[in-house]
Amino acid sequence: MSIRSKHCCGDLRANGSLSKVSLNPLLGYVLNPTKRPNASPLDSGNRPLSPHLQVYRFQLTSVLSITHRISGVVLSLGAVVWVLWLIAVASGPEAYLIAQRWGGSFIGQVALLGWTVALFYHLCNGVRHLAWDLGYGFELPTVYRSGRAVIIGCLLLTAVVWIVGYSV
Repeated sequence: MSIRSKHCCGDLRANGSLSKVSLNPLLGYVLNPTKRPNASPLDSGNRPLSPHLQVYRFQLTSVLSITHRISGVVLSLGAVVWVLWLIAVASGPEAYLIAQRWGGSFIGQVALLGWTVALFYHLCNGVRHLAWDLGYGFELPTVYRSGRAVIIGCLLLTAVVWIVGYSV
């Protein structure tokens, strides 16, 4: 018994199969790829491949985007350390002394410098994104100029804070 009914994506046959598409329980209806005989499952056919990382040249915009995400993670980790420092302050002089020793060590100072750079980078890049949200700065020369301004602004603000912090 061969009952056929028209379906939006092809002929629905009595056995439940579709001639042009098939039903995947996770993806819904998907196209049946046309396979060449003896083709490897990894063979992409005539589809273009994505460029490999060894031949892809990173652009300033992609590096800034990735760095923005990384700086957000660094800020989150730094916030946890800051909360731990606040707990040490509230716990008494012994805990505060331990926290101050760690923060004053070389590793603590490097971590604080990294957190400061991440803070100002995320701030400057956030202002850049605000300008984009308002519809400004999408021309390619402006995108690169604002990207360089983010880097310079981040470094300048970090230097000013550390100079002022050590002079007080």
